[in-house]
Amino acid sequence: MSGNDPKDPKDSASVRPVSTTSGAKGDAEAASSQAPNFSHSSPSERSGSRVSPLTTDDEQWMDVALAHAKNGRPSPNPHVGAIVVKDGHVVGSAHHERAGTDHAEIAALRAAGAHTRGASLYVTLEPCNHHGRTPPCTDAILASHVARVVIGVRDPNPHVEGGGLERLRQAGIEVVEGVREEKARARIAPWAKHITIALPYVSLKLALSLDGRIATRTGESKWVTGPDARAKVHLLRSKSDGIAIGIGTALADDPRLTVRDAPGESPVRIVFDTKLRLPPASRLVQTARETRLLVLCGHDASVEAEEQLGALGVECLRMPVLAEGRIDVFAALRGLAQRGIVNLMVEGGAELAGSFLAGRFADELHVFVAPILLGPRGRAGAVDWAGPDTPQTAPRIKAPAWELVGHDAYVHGPLLYPD
Repeated sequence: MSGNDPKDPKDSASVRPVSTTSGAKGDAEAASSQAPNFSHSSPSERSGSRVSPLTTDDEQWMDVALAHAKNGRPSPNPHVGAIVVKDGHVVGSAHHERAGTDHAEIAALRAAGAHTRGASLYVTLEPCNHHGRTPPCTDAILASHVARVVIGVRDPNPHVEGGGLERLRQAGIEVVEGVREEKARARIAPWAKHITIALPYVSLKLALSLDGRIATRTGESKWVTGPDARAKVHLLRSKSDGIAIGIGTALADDPRLTVRDAPGESPVRIVFDTKLRLPPASRLVQTARETRLLVLCGHDASVEAEEQLGALGVECLRMPVLAEGRIDVFAALRGLAQRGIVNLMVEGGAELAGSFLAGRFADELHVFVAPILLGPRGRAGAVDWAGPDTPQTAPRIKAPAWELVGHDAYVHGPLLYPD
């Protein structure tokens, strides 16, 4: 597995601990979402690549590795899964969990022990071939005496020279690449975007009624959706590095933005607040020493307000402001990426959501629709923006996945912006 290049200033971690388990051959992973293609040609398009033929078994075993890759919280490194297969059985498996220890393929080989000789190693991302905080993964693979290495997708990291597969081939190991490549690329999409263009991968979350309202005519919005949908949102938060809202939402709802109804850790909370209006008595500020809080403000925001918030543990970052008085989203995203935010979830409000859609910064959309009607005087507009000129040019979810979460409908998937 490749991680961020330790020599690159954006790198804050290059390896991840893993959990190791053994298991049996599983069903194909049920994943219909796709991700933007930030790099890579297919194996057949790469000149000079000797590509071994894949088999149906290779696809099935790669599905097992991909299922392992869903686990852990490896950011700012990619999600990677690996299994070792011998005589039709999984003899070792692992995923990339957290910074500090082995890559997934190394842990899977260790779990397999003496069974690696003559076995096949399946890993969702090309093994690294460079020295960082750990030796190259290719060293351990060669020492394990596996006969075959099957990968899902090549390493897109422009800061490393790669060559992992080439080194394995030169050593006489059979290499198969591009197995379940689309799914493997989708699994690393946030990291791939972060490592190639230095921006976070953005998920936009919306919640509304059947008639498109986000609150009642009195402004009451707790709760439009049901408890199961809110638990799902908390699960999405736990998979994110940062969660962002606008100052309007912060003032109206006084949220905590923590993970409470699902297992996992709370992400960094981020508030877009041009004039630093966030009250020191707010729940966000009062919990800033427990869960990190970043406030993005304009260069002209009050120094006194910044000092007051800073004394309570809040980090204020001054950003450029556009002519309409809003924080420059591109500059904000660049600054957040530099601070280790790879996965960013935007929860609202309407103006902030509109800025992300208008600038085409959102990569995924997550929409919860409650089976209630809030009426024509209810607060309309989950997104505040000019919108497209025609339905044909409207942003849309590519290959949408629909679920029923409690009594609420949930649709999600990668966003497509027609030209």
